Amino acid sequence: MTVTSHGPLPATTYDVTVVGAGVVGSAVARELSRHPGLRVALVEAQDDVGQGTSKANTAILHTGFDAVPGSLEARLVREGARLLAAYAAESGIPVEPVGALLVAWDEDQHAALPGLLEKAEHNQYPDARLLGPAELYAREPALGPGALGALHVPGESIICPWTTTLAYATQAVRAGVDLHLDCRVGAARHEQGVHHLTTSRGTLRTRLLVNAAGLHADTLDRALGHDDFTVTPRRGQLLVFDKPARSLVRHILLPVPTALGKGVLVAPTVYGNVLLGPTAEDLDDKRDTGSTAEGLALLREQGGRILPALLEEEVTAVYAGLRAATEQDDYRITAHPEEGYVTVGGIRSTGLTASLAIASYVTGLLPGLGPTRELEPVRMPNLGETFPRPYQRPELIAADPEYGTLVCHCERVSRGEIRDALAATIPPAGLDGLRRRTRARAGRCQGFFCGAAVRALWEEARS
Repeated sequence: MTVTSHGPLPATTYDVTVVGAGVVGSAVARELSRHPGLRVALVEAQDDVGQGTSKANTAILHTGFDAVPGSLEARLVREGARLLAAYAAESGIPVEPVGALLVAWDEDQHAALPGLLEKAEHNQYPDARLLGPAELYAREPALGPGALGALHVPGESIICPWTTTLAYATQAVRAGVDLHLDCRVGAARHEQGVHHLTTSRGTLRTRLLVNAAGLHADTLDRALGHDDFTVTPRRGQLLVFDKPARSLVRHILLPVPTALGKGVLVAPTVYGNVLLGPTAEDLDDKRDTGSTAEGLALLREQGGRILPALLEEEVTAVYAGLRAATEQDDYRITAHPEEGYVTVGGIRSTGLTASLAIASYVTGLLPGLGPTRELEPVRMPNLGETFPRPYQRPELIAADPEYGTLVCHCERVSRGEIRDALAATIPPAGLDGLRRRTRARAGRCQGFFCGAAVRALWEEARS
Protein backbone atom coordinates (compact mmCIF):
# COMPACT_ATOMS: atom_id res chain seq x y z
CA MET A 1 0.00 0.00 0.00
CA THR A 2 1.28 3.47 -0.89
CA VAL A 3 0.30 7.01 0.09
CA THR A 4 2.47 9.74 -1.43
CA SER A 5 2.29 13.51 -1.23
CA HIS A 6 5.57 14.58 -2.81
CA GLY A 7 8.23 13.40 -5.20
CA PRO A 8 7.90 11.97 -8.71
CA LEU A 9 5.14 9.57 -9.67
CA PRO A 10 5.88 5.94 -10.65
CA ALA A 11 7.12 5.55 -14.21
CA THR A 12 5.02 2.45 -14.90
CA THR A 13 1.57 2.48 -16.46
CA TYR A 14 -1.45 1.96 -14.18
CA ASP A 15 -4.36 -0.22 -15.22
CA VAL A 16 -6.91 2.28 -13.86
CA THR A 17 -6.58 5.78 -12.42
CA VAL A 18 -9.31 7.67 -10.57
CA VAL A 19 -8.95 11.45 -10.54
CA GLY A 20 -10.50 13.00 -7.44
CA ALA A 21 -10.42 11.56 -3.90
CA GLY A 22 -13.76 12.85 -2.73
CA VAL A 23 -16.44 10.50 -1.47
CA VAL A 24 -17.28 9.29 -5.00
CA GLY A 25 -13.71 8.93 -6.26
CA SER A 26 -12.67 7.14 -3.07
CA ALA A 27 -15.65 4.80 -3.37
CA VAL A 28 -14.71 4.02 -6.99
CA ALA A 29 -11.10 3.31 -5.99
CA ARG A 30 -12.32 1.02 -3.22
CA GLU A 31 -14.52 -0.88 -5.67
CA LEU A 32 -11.64 -1.20 -8.14
CA SER A 33 -9.44 -2.62 -5.37
CA ARG A 34 -11.78 -5.61 -5.24
CA HIS A 35 -10.25 -6.74 -8.55
CA PRO A 36 -6.96 -8.48 -7.67
CA GLY A 37 -4.10 -7.91 -10.04
CA LEU A 38 -5.17 -4.44 -11.14
CA ARG A 39 -2.74 -1.62 -10.52
CA VAL A 40 -4.92 1.29 -9.43
CA ALA A 41 -4.09 4.91 -8.63
CA LEU A 42 -6.26 7.45 -6.81
CA VAL A 43 -5.08 10.98 -7.60
CA GLU A 44 -6.05 14.05 -5.56
CA ALA A 45 -5.11 17.68 -6.13
CA GLN A 46 -5.25 18.60 -2.45
CA ASP A 47 -3.31 17.27 0.54
CA ASP A 48 -6.03 14.99 1.92
CA VAL A 49 -8.99 12.93 0.83
CA GLY A 50 -12.45 14.47 0.99
CA GLN A 51 -11.19 18.04 0.81
CA GLY A 52 -13.72 19.40 -1.68
CA THR A 53 -17.49 19.13 -1.75
CA SER A 54 -17.32 15.97 0.35
CA LYS A 55 -16.22 17.76 3.53
CA ALA A 56 -18.79 20.57 3.42
CA ASN A 57 -22.21 19.02 2.93
CA THR A 58 -25.26 18.59 5.14
CA ALA A 59 -24.31 15.01 6.08
CA ILE A 60 -27.68 13.43 5.32
CA LEU A 61 -28.13 9.80 4.33
CA HIS A 62 -31.02 10.24 1.90
CA THR A 63 -33.78 7.85 0.95
CA GLY A 64 -34.12 9.37 -2.53
CA PHE A 65 -37.82 10.01 -1.93
CA ASP A 66 -37.76 13.31 -3.85
CA ALA A 67 -35.41 12.43 -6.75
CA VAL A 68 -36.71 12.71 -10.31
CA PRO A 69 -38.53 9.38 -10.87
CA GLY A 70 -36.77 7.18 -13.41
CA SER A 71 -33.53 9.16 -13.25
CA LEU A 72 -30.12 7.60 -12.76
CA GLU A 73 -29.82 9.60 -9.53
CA ALA A 74 -33.07 8.12 -8.17
CA ARG A 75 -31.88 4.59 -8.87
CA LEU A 76 -28.38 5.04 -7.46
CA VAL A 77 -29.51 6.92 -4.35
CA ARG A 78 -32.03 4.18 -3.60
CA GLU A 79 -29.39 1.46 -4.02
CA GLY A 80 -26.67 3.50 -2.35
CA ALA A 81 -28.70 4.21 0.78
CA ARG A 82 -29.06 0.49 1.43
CA LEU A 83 -25.39 -0.21 0.70
CA LEU A 84 -24.05 2.66 2.78
CA ALA A 85 -26.25 1.85 5.79
CA ALA A 86 -24.83 -1.68 5.83
CA TYR A 87 -21.27 -0.45 5.22
CA ALA A 88 -21.54 2.11 8.02
CA ALA A 89 -22.67 -0.54 10.48
CA GLU A 90 -19.74 -2.77 9.47
CA SER A 91 -17.15 0.01 9.50
CA GLY A 92 -18.19 1.98 12.58
CA ILE A 93 -19.34 5.08 10.69
CA PRO A 94 -21.86 6.86 12.94
CA VAL A 95 -25.43 7.00 11.60
CA GLU A 96 -28.60 8.21 13.35
CA PRO A 97 -31.99 7.37 11.78
CA VAL A 98 -33.77 10.53 12.95
CA GLY A 99 -36.24 10.84 10.05
CA ALA A 100 -37.17 14.03 8.20
CA LEU A 101 -40.12 16.40 8.12
CA LEU A 102 -40.75 18.37 4.94
CA VAL A 103 -42.50 21.40 6.43
CA ALA A 104 -45.05 23.52 4.52
CA TRP A 105 -45.21 27.16 5.60
CA ASP A 106 -47.76 28.54 3.12
CA GLU A 107 -50.69 27.32 1.03
CA ASP A 108 -48.61 26.73 -2.11
CA GLN A 109 -46.12 24.58 -0.22
CA HIS A 110 -48.94 22.71 1.52
CA ALA A 111 -50.58 22.02 -1.84
CA ALA A 112 -47.27 20.56 -3.09
CA LEU A 113 -47.01 17.92 -0.34
CA PRO A 114 -49.36 15.33 -1.94
CA GLY A 115 -47.30 15.51 -5.12
CA LEU A 116 -44.12 14.89 -3.13
CA LEU A 117 -45.79 11.92 -1.46
CA GLU A 118 -46.67 10.56 -4.90
CA LYS A 119 -43.09 11.13 -6.07
CA ALA A 120 -41.82 9.16 -3.05
CA GLU A 121 -44.06 6.26 -4.01
CA HIS A 122 -42.79 6.41 -7.61
CA ASN A 123 -39.27 6.22 -6.16
CA GLN A 124 -40.19 3.01 -4.34
CA TYR A 125 -40.28 4.69 -0.95
CA PRO A 126 -43.67 3.71 0.53
CA ASP A 127 -43.15 4.87 4.12
CA ALA A 128 -43.70 8.61 3.70
CA ARG A 129 -46.98 10.06 4.97
CA LEU A 130 -48.69 13.41 5.39
CA LEU A 131 -49.00 15.04 8.81
CA GLY A 132 -51.42 17.70 9.99
CA PRO A 133 -50.36 20.62 12.19
CA ALA A 134 -51.23 18.90 15.46
CA GLU A 135 -49.04 15.85 14.85
CA LEU A 136 -46.29 18.00 13.35
CA TYR A 137 -46.05 20.19 16.48
CA ALA A 138 -46.29 17.14 18.73
CA ARG A 139 -43.19 15.82 16.96
CA GLU A 140 -41.37 19.17 16.91
CA PRO A 141 -42.57 21.36 19.80
CA ALA A 142 -39.95 24.08 19.17
CA LEU A 143 -41.02 24.58 15.53
CA GLY A 144 -41.90 28.15 14.64
CA PRO A 145 -45.57 29.18 14.47
CA GLY A 146 -47.65 28.97 11.32
CA ALA A 147 -46.66 25.61 9.80
CA LEU A 148 -49.60 24.06 7.91
CA GLY A 149 -48.42 20.46 7.80
CA ALA A 150 -45.57 18.26 6.70
CA LEU A 151 -44.49 15.18 4.84
CA HIS A 152 -42.88 12.70 7.23
CA VAL A 153 -40.01 10.67 5.74
CA PRO A 154 -38.93 8.32 8.53
CA GLY A 155 -36.03 6.72 6.63
CA GLU A 156 -33.85 9.82 6.35
CA SER A 157 -30.73 9.65 8.55
CA ILE A 158 -27.70 11.70 9.51
CA ILE A 159 -24.17 10.38 8.98
CA CYS A 160 -20.51 11.38 9.35
CA PRO A 161 -19.34 12.39 5.85
CA TRP A 162 -15.66 12.73 6.75
CA THR A 163 -15.38 9.23 8.18
CA THR A 164 -17.20 7.76 5.17
CA THR A 165 -14.73 9.15 2.64
CA LEU A 166 -11.77 8.21 4.82
CA ALA A 167 -13.08 4.65 5.28
CA TYR A 168 -13.36 4.13 1.51
CA ALA A 169 -9.89 5.50 0.84
CA THR A 170 -8.34 3.56 3.74
CA GLN A 171 -9.82 0.29 2.54
CA ALA A 172 -8.66 1.01 -1.01
CA VAL A 173 -5.08 1.78 0.07
CA ARG A 174 -4.89 -1.30 2.30
CA ALA A 175 -6.03 -3.39 -0.69
CA GLY A 176 -3.19 -2.06 -2.85
CA VAL A 177 -4.37 1.23 -4.38
CA ASP A 178 -1.71 3.96 -4.70
CA LEU A 179 -3.01 7.26 -3.29
CA HIS A 180 -1.19 10.29 -4.71
CA LEU A 181 -1.98 13.51 -2.83
CA ASP A 182 -0.94 17.05 -3.79
CA CYS A 183 -1.14 15.80 -7.38
CA ARG A 184 -3.13 18.25 -9.48
CA VAL A 185 -3.99 17.12 -13.02
CA GLY A 186 -3.46 19.72 -15.72
CA ALA A 187 -3.21 18.59 -19.35
CA ALA A 188 -4.43 15.17 -20.48
CA ARG A 189 -4.24 13.23 -23.73
CA HIS A 190 -5.04 9.73 -24.99
CA GLU A 191 -2.54 8.08 -27.35
CA GLN A 192 -2.27 4.46 -28.50
CA GLY A 193 -4.48 3.11 -25.77
CA VAL A 194 -2.84 5.02 -22.90
CA HIS A 195 -3.91 8.18 -21.08
CA HIS A 196 -1.10 10.60 -20.28
CA LEU A 197 -1.94 12.93 -17.40
CA THR A 198 0.33 15.89 -16.81
CA THR A 199 0.25 16.56 -13.07
CA SER A 200 1.98 18.85 -10.59
CA ARG A 201 4.20 15.85 -9.71
CA GLY A 202 5.05 14.67 -13.19
CA THR A 203 3.39 12.50 -15.84
CA LEU A 204 1.07 9.66 -14.88
CA ARG A 205 0.18 6.98 -17.42
CA THR A 206 -2.89 4.79 -17.22
CA ARG A 207 -4.80 2.43 -19.47
CA LEU A 208 -8.24 3.27 -18.07
CA LEU A 209 -9.34 6.58 -16.55
CA VAL A 210 -12.22 7.58 -14.26
CA ASN A 211 -12.89 11.30 -13.98
CA ALA A 212 -14.36 11.96 -10.52
CA ALA A 213 -12.87 15.43 -10.24
CA GLY A 214 -16.04 17.05 -8.86
CA LEU A 215 -16.05 20.78 -9.48
CA HIS A 216 -13.31 20.32 -12.09
CA ALA A 217 -14.80 17.30 -13.87
CA ASP A 218 -15.84 19.40 -16.87
CA THR A 219 -12.32 20.82 -17.23
CA LEU A 220 -10.75 17.35 -17.39
CA ASP A 221 -13.54 16.18 -19.70
CA ARG A 222 -12.75 18.98 -22.15
CA ALA A 223 -9.02 18.25 -21.97
CA LEU A 224 -9.88 14.81 -23.35
CA GLY A 225 -11.96 16.27 -26.18
CA HIS A 226 -15.48 16.11 -24.74
CA ASP A 227 -17.96 18.88 -24.04
CA ASP A 228 -20.88 17.08 -22.43
CA PHE A 229 -21.60 19.40 -19.49
CA THR A 230 -20.51 22.50 -17.60
CA VAL A 231 -20.07 22.62 -13.85
CA THR A 232 -21.41 25.72 -12.13
CA PRO A 233 -20.17 25.94 -8.54
CA ARG A 234 -23.15 26.39 -6.24
CA ARG A 235 -22.07 27.73 -2.86
CA GLY A 236 -23.81 26.58 0.27
CA GLN A 237 -23.09 28.47 3.49
CA LEU A 238 -23.94 26.83 6.81
CA LEU A 239 -24.01 27.67 10.52
CA VAL A 240 -23.13 25.13 13.20
CA PHE A 241 -24.77 25.61 16.60
CA ASP A 242 -23.35 24.37 19.88
CA LYS A 243 -24.47 21.15 21.54
CA PRO A 244 -27.12 22.66 23.86
CA ALA A 245 -29.16 23.38 20.70
CA ARG A 246 -29.49 19.66 20.00
CA SER A 247 -32.49 19.31 22.32
CA LEU A 248 -34.47 21.75 20.18
CA VAL A 249 -34.80 19.49 17.13
CA ARG A 250 -35.74 15.83 16.79
CA HIS A 251 -35.86 15.40 12.99
CA ILE A 252 -34.21 16.80 9.90
CA LEU A 253 -36.43 19.80 9.10
CA LEU A 254 -36.60 20.26 5.33
CA PRO A 255 -38.30 22.95 3.26
CA VAL A 256 -40.35 22.19 0.18
CA PRO A 257 -37.61 21.97 -2.52
CA THR A 258 -37.08 24.42 -5.37
CA ALA A 259 -35.18 24.30 -8.66
CA LEU A 260 -32.01 25.46 -6.85
CA GLY A 261 -32.00 22.54 -4.44
CA LYS A 262 -33.49 21.31 -1.22
CA GLY A 263 -33.31 24.74 0.37
CA VAL A 264 -32.42 25.82 3.90
CA LEU A 265 -32.82 23.08 6.49
CA VAL A 266 -32.28 22.57 10.18
CA ALA A 267 -30.68 19.25 11.03
CA PRO A 268 -29.01 17.59 13.99
CA THR A 269 -25.55 16.13 13.42
CA VAL A 270 -24.06 12.87 14.63
CA TYR A 271 -21.60 14.99 16.64
CA GLY A 272 -24.39 16.48 18.78
CA ASN A 273 -24.60 19.89 17.06
CA VAL A 274 -27.30 21.48 14.90
CA LEU A 275 -26.79 22.65 11.30
CA LEU A 276 -28.61 25.54 9.66
CA GLY A 277 -28.23 25.89 5.88
CA PRO A 278 -27.24 25.74 3.14
CA THR A 279 -27.67 28.77 0.94
CA ALA A 280 -27.68 28.19 -2.85
CA GLU A 281 -25.58 30.73 -4.74
CA ASP A 282 -24.36 30.05 -8.29
CA LEU A 283 -20.83 31.42 -8.74
CA ASP A 284 -18.11 31.64 -11.36
CA ASP A 285 -15.16 30.89 -9.07
CA LYS A 286 -14.67 27.21 -8.24
CA ARG A 287 -12.50 28.15 -5.25
CA ASP A 288 -14.82 30.64 -3.53
CA THR A 289 -15.72 28.88 -0.30
CA GLY A 290 -15.87 32.08 1.74
CA SER A 291 -18.85 33.02 3.85
CA THR A 292 -20.66 36.32 3.39
CA ALA A 293 -22.55 38.61 5.75
CA GLU A 294 -25.54 38.49 3.38
CA GLY A 295 -25.58 34.70 3.27
CA LEU A 296 -25.35 34.30 7.03
CA ALA A 297 -28.05 36.94 7.56
CA LEU A 298 -30.33 35.02 5.20
CA LEU A 299 -29.72 31.82 7.15
CA ARG A 300 -30.53 33.47 10.45
CA GLU A 301 -33.70 34.97 9.00
CA GLN A 302 -34.93 31.62 7.69
CA GLY A 303 -33.71 29.73 10.74
CA GLY A 304 -35.65 32.11 12.96
CA ARG A 305 -38.85 31.13 11.21
CA ILE A 306 -38.15 27.39 11.28
CA LEU A 307 -36.88 27.13 14.86
CA PRO A 308 -36.96 30.53 16.66
CA ALA A 309 -35.16 29.34 19.80
CA LEU A 310 -32.19 28.22 17.69
CA LEU A 311 -31.06 31.81 17.24
CA GLU A 312 -30.57 32.14 20.99
CA GLU A 313 -27.94 29.37 20.92
CA GLU A 314 -24.20 29.84 20.40
CA VAL A 315 -22.71 29.39 16.94
CA THR A 316 -19.51 27.32 17.07
CA ALA A 317 -18.57 27.32 13.38
CA VAL A 318 -19.40 28.80 10.00
CA TYR A 319 -18.42 27.09 6.77
CA ALA A 320 -19.25 26.98 3.08
CA GLY A 321 -18.99 24.30 0.40
CA LEU A 322 -19.39 24.23 -3.36
CA ARG A 323 -21.67 21.74 -5.10
CA ALA A 324 -21.06 20.67 -8.70
CA ALA A 325 -24.29 21.82 -10.36
CA THR A 326 -24.75 21.22 -14.11
CA GLU A 327 -27.35 22.03 -16.78
CA GLN A 328 -29.34 18.89 -15.91
CA ASP A 329 -30.83 17.63 -12.66
CA ASP A 330 -29.48 14.12 -13.17
CA TYR A 331 -25.99 12.68 -12.68
CA ARG A 332 -23.72 12.95 -15.73
CA ILE A 333 -22.03 9.53 -15.85
CA THR A 334 -20.82 8.79 -19.37
CA ALA A 335 -18.63 5.97 -20.69
CA HIS A 336 -16.33 6.36 -23.70
CA PRO A 337 -15.33 2.72 -24.30
CA GLU A 338 -13.10 3.47 -27.27
CA GLU A 339 -10.95 5.61 -24.97
CA GLY A 340 -11.19 3.54 -21.79
CA TYR A 341 -12.65 6.60 -20.06
CA VAL A 342 -15.65 7.26 -17.77
CA THR A 343 -16.82 10.69 -16.67
CA VAL A 344 -18.58 10.97 -13.31
CA GLY A 345 -20.01 14.48 -13.31
CA GLY A 346 -22.83 16.47 -11.78
CA ILE A 347 -22.76 14.53 -8.51
CA ARG A 348 -24.38 16.92 -6.05
CA SER A 349 -25.57 16.63 -2.46
CA THR A 350 -26.88 13.08 -2.86
CA GLY A 351 -23.45 11.81 -3.90
CA LEU A 352 -22.59 10.80 -0.34
CA THR A 353 -25.64 8.54 -0.13
CA ALA A 354 -25.20 7.14 -3.64
CA SER A 355 -21.41 6.73 -3.46
CA LEU A 356 -21.21 2.93 -3.22
CA ALA A 357 -23.86 2.45 -5.89
CA ILE A 358 -22.11 4.97 -8.15
CA ALA A 359 -18.86 3.04 -7.66
CA SER A 360 -20.49 -0.24 -8.69
CA TYR A 361 -22.16 1.40 -11.69
CA VAL A 362 -18.94 3.09 -12.87
CA THR A 363 -16.75 0.00 -12.58
CA GLY A 364 -19.37 -1.89 -14.56
CA LEU A 365 -18.67 0.50 -17.44
CA LEU A 366 -14.95 -0.31 -17.50
CA PRO A 367 -13.79 -3.24 -19.65
CA GLY A 368 -11.69 -6.21 -18.64
CA LEU A 369 -11.40 -5.73 -14.89
CA GLY A 370 -11.48 -9.44 -14.11
CA PRO A 371 -12.80 -11.34 -11.08
CA THR A 372 -13.55 -9.76 -7.72
CA ARG A 373 -12.65 -10.55 -4.13
CA GLU A 374 -13.96 -9.59 -0.70
CA LEU A 375 -12.02 -6.84 1.03
CA GLU A 376 -10.75 -6.93 4.58
CA PRO A 377 -13.20 -4.83 6.63
CA VAL A 378 -12.08 -1.54 8.16
CA ARG A 379 -13.15 -0.25 11.54
CA MET A 380 -13.13 3.52 11.83
CA PRO A 381 -12.86 5.59 15.01
CA ASN A 382 -16.29 6.59 16.29
CA LEU A 383 -16.94 10.33 16.09
CA GLY A 384 -20.67 10.14 16.85
CA GLU A 385 -22.47 10.76 20.13
CA THR A 386 -24.95 7.88 19.96
CA PHE A 387 -22.25 5.23 20.40
CA PRO A 388 -19.71 5.13 23.25
CA ARG A 389 -16.69 7.32 22.66
CA PRO A 390 -13.28 6.16 23.96
CA TYR A 391 -13.44 8.32 27.10
CA GLN A 392 -16.70 6.52 28.02
CA ARG A 393 -15.24 3.00 27.74
CA PRO A 394 -13.58 1.84 30.98
CA GLU A 395 -12.28 -1.38 29.42
CA LEU A 396 -10.52 0.57 26.67
CA ILE A 397 -8.98 2.99 29.16
CA ALA A 398 -7.87 0.13 31.40
CA ALA A 399 -6.01 -1.43 28.47
CA ASP A 400 -4.56 1.91 27.31
CA PRO A 401 -4.78 4.93 29.66
CA GLU A 402 -4.15 7.31 26.75
CA TYR A 403 -7.85 6.92 25.85
CA GLY A 404 -8.73 8.37 29.24
CA THR A 405 -6.49 11.41 28.95
CA LEU A 406 -8.51 14.23 27.38
CA VAL A 407 -6.82 16.82 25.21
CA CYS A 408 -9.86 18.54 23.68
CA HIS A 409 -12.41 19.00 26.47
CA CYS A 410 -15.15 20.56 24.30
CA GLU A 411 -15.35 17.42 22.15
CA ARG A 412 -13.93 14.95 24.68
CA VAL A 413 -11.04 13.88 22.43
CA SER A 414 -8.30 11.79 24.04
CA ARG A 415 -4.58 11.53 23.44
CA GLY A 416 -5.15 7.96 22.28
CA GLU A 417 -7.48 9.06 19.48
CA ILE A 418 -5.07 11.73 18.30
CA ARG A 419 -2.18 9.26 18.42
CA ASP A 420 -4.17 6.73 16.38
CA ALA A 421 -5.13 9.31 13.74
CA LEU A 422 -1.54 10.45 13.32
CA ALA A 423 -0.40 6.84 12.80
CA ALA A 424 -3.28 5.79 10.54
CA THR A 425 -3.06 4.33 7.02
CA ILE A 426 -3.90 7.78 5.64
CA PRO A 427 -2.63 10.22 8.26
CA PRO A 428 -3.74 13.85 8.27
CA ALA A 429 -1.59 16.29 6.36
CA GLY A 430 -2.39 19.15 8.72
CA LEU A 431 -4.30 20.22 11.79
CA ASP A 432 -7.55 20.59 9.83
CA GLY A 433 -7.27 16.98 8.70
CA LEU A 434 -6.64 15.94 12.28
CA ARG A 435 -9.77 17.81 13.36
CA ARG A 436 -11.87 15.97 10.81
CA ARG A 437 -10.51 12.62 12.00
CA THR A 438 -10.89 13.23 15.74
CA ARG A 439 -13.04 16.37 16.33
CA ALA A 440 -10.15 17.95 18.26
CA ARG A 441 -10.45 21.78 17.96
CA ALA A 442 -13.99 21.46 16.51
CA GLY A 443 -15.88 22.39 19.67
CA ARG A 444 -17.13 25.53 21.30
CA CYS A 445 -13.74 27.12 21.95
CA GLN A 446 -12.48 26.23 18.45
CA GLY A 447 -9.09 25.18 19.81
CA PHE A 448 -8.51 28.13 22.17
CA PHE A 449 -7.92 25.72 25.08
CA CYS A 450 -6.48 22.65 23.35
CA GLY A 451 -4.85 24.16 20.26
CA ALA A 452 -1.31 24.26 21.65
CA ALA A 453 -1.49 20.70 23.00
CA VAL A 454 -2.90 19.36 19.72
CA ARG A 455 -0.20 21.14 17.74
CA ALA A 456 2.49 19.72 20.04
CA LEU A 457 1.21 16.18 19.44
CA TRP A 458 1.11 16.87 15.72
CA GLU A 459 4.67 18.18 15.63
CA GLU A 460 5.91 15.31 17.79
CA ALA A 461 4.45 12.79 15.33
CA ARG A 462 6.13 14.56 12.41
CA SER A 463 9.57 14.81 14.00
